[in-house]
Amino acid sequence: MQSRWNYMQAGAGAYHAMLGLEEYVKKCGLEPSLLHLIKMRASQINGCAYCLDMHWKDARASGETEQRLYSLDAWHECPYYSERERAALAWTDAVTRVSDNHVPDELFQEVKPQFTEKELVDLTLAIATINAWNRLAIAGRSEPGIYRVPQKLKTGT
Repeated sequence: MQSRWNYMQAGAGAYHAMLGLEEYVKKCGLEPSLLHLIKMRASQINGCAYCLDMHWKDARASGETEQRLYSLDAWHECPYYSERERAALAWTDAVTRVSDNHVPDELFQEVKPQFTEKELVDLTLAIATINAWNRLAIAGRSEPGIYRVPQKLKTGT
């Protein structure tokens, strides 16, 4: 598959705005491991090969286990995720598939005890951000496999 465009160059202003969202999400206070899981899960739902490749590599470099990553598509059935992670994954599924279910009130009531109001807003923004990245990568046919983990992720700095 050949890339259609380089959105980092063709849409530099938009790209830098997206990086600003990423920076906020990274510093918002949600656990990095939780953010890795929701990025992987939304990318699975959307079928974004580029983002799956990227976030798998980032998650592994940050210490995430292969078992939790390769079971993520069946998170409902696996005991490897905490209640907080399960709530975040359920929220990710619903927000990513917003046109299917409009994020039901029942789900909000289930998720709410696991997060503060600010955390829930930040979680929703993190999900919206990865969904936007997925759409850019899919529409532009970003090539999976070329991403390299930044040195700071490998060293934990």
